[in-house]
Order: sequence, then structure tokens, then C-alpha cells
Amino acid sequence: MSAAAAVEPLRAANLLTGRTLYELLLFSDLGGKARSSVGSWFDTAPIGESASELDILFVVAGGDPLSVDAERLSGFLRRLSVQGVALGGISGGAAILHKAGLLERRRFTIHWKHYDALRARAPDALMERRLFVIDRDRFTCAGGSAPLDMMHALIAAHHGASLAREVSDWFIHTSLRPAEDPQRLDATSKYGVHHPALIAMIALMEDHIADPMSLPQLATLSGIGERQLERLCKTQLDQSVMQFYRRLRLSKAVDLLRQTTLSVTEVALATGFSNNAHFARAYRQHYGTSPTQERRPTTKRRSTTSDHDRAEPTCR
Repeated sequence: MSAAAAVEPLRAANLLTGRTLYELLLFSDLGGKARSSVGSWFDTAPIGESASELDILFVVAGGDPLSVDAERLSGFLRRLSVQGVALGGISGGAAILHKAGLLERRRFTIHWKHYDALRARAPDALMERRLFVIDRDRFTCAGGSAPLDMMHALIAAHHGASLAREVSDWFIHTSLRPAEDPQRLDATSKYGVHHPALIAMIALMEDHIADPMSLPQLATLSGIGERQLERLCKTQLDQSVMQFYRRLRLSKAVDLLRQTTLSVTEVALATGFSNNAHFARAYRQHYGTSPTQERRPTTKRRSTTSDHDRAEPTCR
């Protein structure tokens, strides 16, 4: 989805103008047939070929981009940066750019699934929870359908807003989202809550997974008293404020255990638990298993998806 949403608007710009505004090239590690996550294939050139002709290169990464050992790719990206080629990261692609040292002093975004794991490893990174971020010669977006929105901005900057709107209409993408739009469903859609204080409370909790807020802080920042917040939470969410908060943090811990190679200690810290014992106890109480046992099946699954999203669409 991420690769298609990035490539198709550029193809459509060529089609609608009858000119080759964008020449699309696909790269993979060794070139040849690169298999996508859905099972289709891309014809790709090896990394490094035709590099001198590139204007922009986007790295598209799914699966667990934080565990990718891609020193050859990192070297290639660094060489392009020195040559003045603009670089982009789509979905988890920003993690690979960051690992290569190419997002220093640059604002960027990444798919929400990887946000907390990368934040745990790089607390000083200029990472934002946006659909897309364009910071000078760096283009990053959250993946999924977000590349449609970023490519609209890119086409508008290159060839005018009129063509960008034509491309969006072509794909029936009539509700263009600004860069600062959230990546996830709001609390009303996700949890069925409507009270503004509860909506504010959930937003605060989701933004403070690693550094949990206290009940008084949540109540004050939600504009409501502690007792009233507790009453609303029990009425609409069927649990206390702190019970709901802990469930959010444990749910994020499951994601990190399954989707990253962070140690259990790092997962505990990234989800606001002060030590392993506290984390393991809360995890077992809620899920009936330990964090270590949760991780065991993950390695096996990863071994069957090693070529997930191997192709990197690029344009020039």
C-alpha cells in the first residue's frame, strides 16, 4: 500500500499531462525480481545503479525496519546525500534513514507502529506524529495512504496546485489531509467516547506512554476534576482512569515485543514501567503470560518474512 500510494500519483501526473514529469526507478539490494508483501513482483535495478541520475530517492520499509541490517544501503544513501540527492522515508523508511545518520537536525515522521520503539532508541530525534513532514531535502511520511497526501504536496511544489488537484481527483482522493493531521483514529472513533474531557484524557495518555502522567495531571490538563474524570471513565469505558491507562501501555508493550528487537528491559522503559519486575507482573496479570514468552513466537514469524517490502520506489 505504501509503495503504491507513493508511485501512483507520480505515474498519474505523467498520464494526465501527457509528458514524462517523473521517471520512476525501482531499486532493491541485488536487483532483479523483488517480491512485495502482497506477493506481486517489482522489476528492480541493483542499489547503486543509475544513482547519479536521481533527484529524489524514497526508502519504503515495512515489517520491523529497526532490525534491518542494511549497511550497504546506508552507504548508498550517504553517498547520495553527499551528491545532493533529496531523500525520503515512507512508513518505516525513516528508521533506515535515521540509522544511516541522515536525519540529524531534520524533522521527520514515521509510522505510528514504530514511533515509540525509535523514540526509545533515539530520545533526541526530531520526530513528529504527523502524516508527513518535509524538511528541506528530506521527505518522510507515515505510510499507508499518507504518501497520497505527501505526493500531492510534492507535485504542487513541482508543477502547481492545479495538477496536484487533478491527480487527487483522478484517485478519488477528495479529502486532502494536511501534514499535521493525526496518523490514528481519534478517541471518539476508536473508543466510542464523546465527552471532550475523555477525548483529551486519551490523547494525553497516548502521547505519554513512556512517561505516564498521574491522575491529578490528567484531570487538570483535561479541564475536569479527578472524581468527575473517574466517574466518566467508569461510565463510558467501564474501568478506572489508571486501569485504562495501564491497558494502553501494555497494549503498546505487546506491539514492541512483537514488532521490534528491543530488549524486554527497553520495552519496559518505553512503556513507562520503572523496572522489569514491575513490568512482568503487570503483563502477566493482564495477559496471563510473561513478556519473554510473548516474544518467543516472533522470531519464527520474522524468519518467514525476511524479504518483506524489499523494493524501494524512487523517482527523478
